[in-house]
Formats: sequence, C-alpha cells, structure tokens
Amino acid sequence: MADQIDDVDFALAAYRTDGEWVVAELTHDHLEDVDVLSAALRRFPGDTGTLGLVAIDEDFFVIVRVAGTSTRLLLSDVTAADEWELAASVLDFLRLPDPEDDDEPEPAGEVGLLADLGVPAATMAELIDDEDLYPDELLSEVARRIGFGELFDDVVGLTSA
Repeated sequence: MADQIDDVDFALAAYRTDGEWVVAELTHDHLEDVDVLSAALRRFPGDTGTLGLVAIDEDFFVIVRVAGTSTRLLLSDVTAADEWELAASVLDFLRLPDPEDDDEPEPAGEVGLLADLGVPAATMAELIDDEDLYPDELLSEVARRIGFGELFDDVVGLTSA
C-alpha cells in the first residue's frame, strides 16, 4: 500500500456519539488492509459502531462497518483488486476469488450494509451503477441519506448538494 498512498482520495471514519454524527480523517497507515482498517475504526467511540469510507484514485470505494467484533464490507468494484492492495484485502477478507481478466465491474460484499441507516440495498446498487458518479460524489450522497452529508462534504472538500 505504501506505493499507492498518493492515490487515496480520502479515508474517513464516521460514527454517532450521543446521537450526533462525527466525521474524522484516518491516516494512510490505517489503509494497509481490512484488519488494520477495522482495528482503527474500533477505536472510535460510536454508539452503534463506526463506518469507514475510503475512496481511491477517483476509481472505487470501500465501506467498512464495524460494531464490536463484527466487520462488514462493501467494495464498489471487484476489478480494483487487480491493482489495489486494499481492494484485494477486501476480497481476501470476504473469501472471494480474485477477479478474472474479463470480469465486469461489480460490487463485492454487502450492498445492504447501510440499509438500517437509510440506504437500502436497491438504492446503493443504483448509486454504484451510476457511471456518472465519482466515488466521492456517491459517498457524499450516501452520507447525506444517513445524516452526515454536510460533515462529510466539509472534510472531503465538496460543496454541499
């Protein structure tokens, strides 16, 4: 991952404490693999766990949701595992095979990962399928639907929609 650090668009933790959302930046050291990222997210004092939102090279994203010892994942594009260590780590964690050369971009993991927070699986699938959305824009929309869109946009540097 060390040689891929410059390609990380952002890495954030989002969690609720006392009913209020908090968004914090993660360091690149936390992006070595899923285990390291999950351990970093568990350090935050979220009432119901913590979300990790990582976008890489304006190409794909990873959402990690930790609560207690549970780690749940969504990778927006399995083909990213061919070039990106973090994406390959997601597939390893999920025990999925490496993508084939002719595989189409498709998500891996739990598309319904955020359904209880206001982003049903069908909505997430629609967002992922929208080829006009960059990962930061897609995750901004997800954050807006969950309730921390302005905080997300401020940290990432997007203009609120």
